[in-house]
Amino acid sequence: MSTHPFTYEIIYSNRKTLAIQITAAGMVKVRAPKQMSRSIIEDFLTEKENWVLKHLKRNKEAQRSGVFQNQTPLSNEDRHRYRELARDIFTQKTAYYAQIMQVTYGRISIREQKTRWGSCSSKGNLNFNWRLIFAPEEVLDYIVIHELAHRLEMNHSPAFYTIIKKIMPDYKKQQKWLRENGQQLWN
Repeated sequence: MSTHPFTYEIIYSNRKTLAIQITAAGMVKVRAPKQMSRSIIEDFLTEKENWVLKHLKRNKEAQRSGVFQNQTPLSNEDRHRYRELARDIFTQKTAYYAQIMQVTYGRISIREQKTRWGSCSSKGNLNFNWRLIFAPEEVLDYIVIHELAHRLEMNHSPAFYTIIKKIMPDYKKQQKWLRENGQQLWN
């Protein structure tokens, strides 16, 4: 039974280290290596408790005021931590979906661009915006699928969206979430 003052979800994957992600909706996700014992995860959460509470409080205040842009700026340390977490998440998701979609890709870069969530170059190099790690998991999946679909169609034609629909039938829901909440990710 958790003794932490917040609820959280543990997501196990082939990563080497533990990381905490807090989404725009105020969900706490703990990303952990597959073989890691629960007690190590619990100790890590206890150690990071104040950090998590600080960020959850900031999220709540921002949601209440409806102003996400004018919060305390992220420290360089936090920004670095988020970028690394984003690199980890997008590397895994891209490998997973590329296999399903039977496409190849080049380099993965993590960026911070206010105008775009992701991009795919003609050489197959992918860029992802690290701010997406605050969005729901399905939104991250959608952006990865969207960029990988460009490996088959370098445009936004009906054929392009047919590819996405095959992998993610409800992709329009993720598009809508980004349209309505994308601005909030810039806290």
